[in-house]
Amino acid sequence: MALSRSVAWPGAPMALASAALFGASTPLAKLLVGHVDPWLLAGLLYLGSGIGLGIVHLGRRLLGIDPPEAPLRRGDLPWLAAVVLAGGVVGPVLLMVGLTRTPASSAALLLNLEGLATMGIAWLAFHENVDRRLLLGALAILAGALLLSWQGGPEGVGWGALAVAGACLAWGIDNNLTRRLSSADPVQIAMTKGLVAGSVNLVLALSQGAALPSVGVTAATAVVGFFGYGLSLVLFVLGLRHLGTARTGAYFSMAPFIGAILALMLFDEPLTWRLMVAAVLMGIGLYLHLVEHHEHEHAHEEMVHEHVHVHDEHHQHDHAPSTSPGEPHSHAHRHTPVVHRHPHYPDLHHRHSHPES
Repeated sequence: MALSRSVAWPGAPMALASAALFGASTPLAKLLVGHVDPWLLAGLLYLGSGIGLGIVHLGRRLLGIDPPEAPLRRGDLPWLAAVVLAGGVVGPVLLMVGLTRTPASSAALLLNLEGLATMGIAWLAFHENVDRRLLLGALAILAGALLLSWQGGPEGVGWGALAVAGACLAWGIDNNLTRRLSSADPVQIAMTKGLVAGSVNLVLALSQGAALPSVGVTAATAVVGFFGYGLSLVLFVLGLRHLGTARTGAYFSMAPFIGAILALMLFDEPLTWRLMVAAVLMGIGLYLHLVEHHEHEHAHEEMVHEHVHVHDEHHQHDHAPSTSPGEPHSHAHRHTPVVHRHPHYPDLHHRHSHPES
């Protein structure tokens, strides 16, 4: 199935671009870690993303460029607070605690639990549909990520390892809660998360005695954070909107492979058999996801929500002639009950249950 003609468009390219940006940030951050305390580095990366997206957000308003996205509303704030707490505060703090007590080989392996936690929560707690082909594809991608981070076997499993695993669980919860916000402006979501998480981690790092780096290193860290954390999260939220959490999480699990490829160029690292086998596994997993064809008769319940849309088969409402906006546009609108059949993903309009699965 051609990607441009499938329901994987545009969600899959967005999720893969998100993985590419985040994966690239890892080897780039490695260039900086010798100059910055790891905990402080995490804070500066998040702040870079928040400040950079804040400039984008204010800049487009000053220029009169109003995006068609739905803004965050009062009802979104509890979910946003939970996202920031889980993914921006609890996750990084647990990771830093775990890294101080866990060998690098163990930490690298354990970090792959984030993808597993994201997909597991989506399937078990939020009942996103999964069939055998999709599950096999996700396992192939995760196996490739696991192989890339394998460094002779895990060592020293204890409280440190539990802390890293706890960080992955926090990020898995974060990814699934972010799904509840995916109809809103992703720039606002990522900006808020970056500013709050960055400020908290910066304060905690400074309170532990970390020293601020030079202006040049700080600026470089902010740039990496803007692209690898900020823009990556914007694309991840857009992926959630179109694909659901489990599928977006599976694509995002390819980030270690992308980071490893970039590391080959930056650090002149050798092309290993592990990287080649991981490429095959991830290629298989990617193929199985891209050719997924999920189609059945399903019912849409009546609901009112707000998000950017065009007048397609799911949006057949009227506008007053004097206020008819161009497309795409965003406003609160009502969906009437309908039963129909077509290929779909668990996007904003297809989060129905599948009793047969």
